[in-house]
Amino acid sequence: MDIAEIRTKIDAIDSDMLKLFLQRMELMHDVADYKNVHNLSIVDRGREREVLARLMDKAGDMEEYAFYFFSKLISLACARQNEFISAPTKVRAQVEQMTAPLQEVFPKTGTVACQGVEGSNAQSACDKLLPRGRIMYVKSFKAVFEAVESGLCKYGVLPVENSSNGSVRAVYELLLENQFSIVRSITLFIRHELLVKKGTKLEDIRKIYSHPQALGQCSNFLSSLRGIEILPYDNTASAAKMVSESDEPGLAAIAAPDCANLYGLTSLRSDIQDSDNNYTRFICISKEPVIYAGSNHISLILACNNTPGALNDILSKLAARGVNMSKLESCPVTGRHFEFMFFLELDASVQDPGVLPMLEDLERSCPIFRFLGNYALV
Repeated sequence: MDIAEIRTKIDAIDSDMLKLFLQRMELMHDVADYKNVHNLSIVDRGREREVLARLMDKAGDMEEYAFYFFSKLISLACARQNEFISAPTKVRAQVEQMTAPLQEVFPKTGTVACQGVEGSNAQSACDKLLPRGRIMYVKSFKAVFEAVESGLCKYGVLPVENSSNGSVRAVYELLLENQFSIVRSITLFIRHELLVKKGTKLEDIRKIYSHPQALGQCSNFLSSLRGIEILPYDNTASAAKMVSESDEPGLAAIAAPDCANLYGLTSLRSDIQDSDNNYTRFICISKEPVIYAGSNHISLILACNNTPGALNDILSKLAARGVNMSKLESCPVTGRHFEFMFFLELDASVQDPGVLPMLEDLERSCPIFRFLGNYALV
């Protein structure tokens, strides 16, 4: 039998499989109707195990392949059922509330909380996100959330990840602890310089201050220095301001180039970041849940059951809808034994067909589920 004949047979089998697949998926409407009437969960692990065990017994030496094939088929069937389940979900109510003003464009003005002082990278992000915004500087990431929570500011701007030094875990933990929505995001190129008082030479430096993220982004440069104490500080610009105001000799700060002119300092070394491809992504948070026009990115926090294949089940739900996951990061759950939360980011909009049912499916199947927002990346 030549390859053409083999392919003809495969095509015929594929056609038969498609007909059976469509028949099976059509029955999912009936299954969902039954579950609606009897208030049953979409996921029935006992039934899934029974089906897989029965099929594995018949699969012979193809058992492994058959298990994978039918596991995926079950995931697709559950995704289809979810489209017809009528039980209300928090995420649907949340999205419907947020999308009421969907045609609104993101504003250019508003009060915004920002950690640090003038010259910080967060301030640059604020200026780009809200060009006519009124910035209120606070001392910590937590204070940004508190300013928005109290109503002092409508928005808050925070860094969430850096291309060379990873996620800002403290911000993700605050997102988990507080009920806020992400309404916008922007990515900035970050440059770092070694700033000192005029007349200070490299050999005079005894201490270098900066934010831990900046110190991590300049680790190669810092490791080349000897006899210098490297100290974390609340903010890069705040570190530069402190150095300019201190009477202690031998101090330096790692901060953005603008801080030199702002605080009367001199740059001893420029572009000391480890990578020329050094970018930080900032998010804009709001207490008011809104999805603005052009939103194309979704952020979630969720936990899955601590069982084999649980995370794969979640990823299968995304794959079934053709949704691209651009970020997946685990975080240990405090007080739990080897249990993890997951931060997910998806390239999708709640307006895309099938995305909202997929989110409802995730909410129903995950013990912890938080929809953080649907927003534009700029």
